[in-house]
Amino acid sequence: MLREITKHYPPRLWKLESPYATLIHTILSQNTTDGNSDRAMQELRKHYHITPTTLAKAKTTKIMRIIRPAGLYRSKANHIKAVSGIIEREYRGKLTTILRLNYRTAKEKLTSLPGVGPKTADIILAFNAGYQVIPVDTHVSRIAKRLGIAPADADYETIRSRLESLTLPSQRRDLHLSMIQFGRTICKARKPLCGVCPINLSCPSSNANITTVNNSF
Repeated sequence: MLREITKHYPPRLWKLESPYATLIHTILSQNTTDGNSDRAMQELRKHYHITPTTLAKAKTTKIMRIIRPAGLYRSKANHIKAVSGIIEREYRGKLTTILRLNYRTAKEKLTSLPGVGPKTADIILAFNAGYQVIPVDTHVSRIAKRLGIAPADADYETIRSRLESLTLPSQRRDLHLSMIQFGRTICKARKPLCGVCPINLSCPSSNANITTVNNSF
């Protein structure tokens, strides 16, 4: 099933940013749409160089105004300010210091930063450090549970490990991107389009048969 998702929904190219910019962009993306977080990141770039030194010195109230399109702008601004200060003070402004560590240690260091959860950490580790992991966002989590790969009450690490056990390391980053695309277009949170889903016959959560019966009347 996972191969079919990658086949029918090939991953879109990921525009690689610096590790620190990826961190800030991912913080902005939490609990909002890509469009909102992209707009907030664009506005932030208009006002500041995206470096720990610059944002650590920025006024929190100004960051709040700039990133308002991303929603939850108060907490996100506080996290951006705090995490920038820590990276500046403890890592001499270089997030790459963390990324050189082994996966487990690097993830522990990243998730100890304000506003950085396992998904944010894994995105940075997958795309900026080259670790072969599958970051689990809301789309990936929803699809894994609907396919029966992970139980409905599975936590982040359970979903990640289940998916990775079914995927070659070299395919994991692409699968992550394909599942996001699949979740946005077909396997939506509300009203999934099971009738046109290419894996509906093997999906235990599919309502395709019900849809077909209903449409026949």
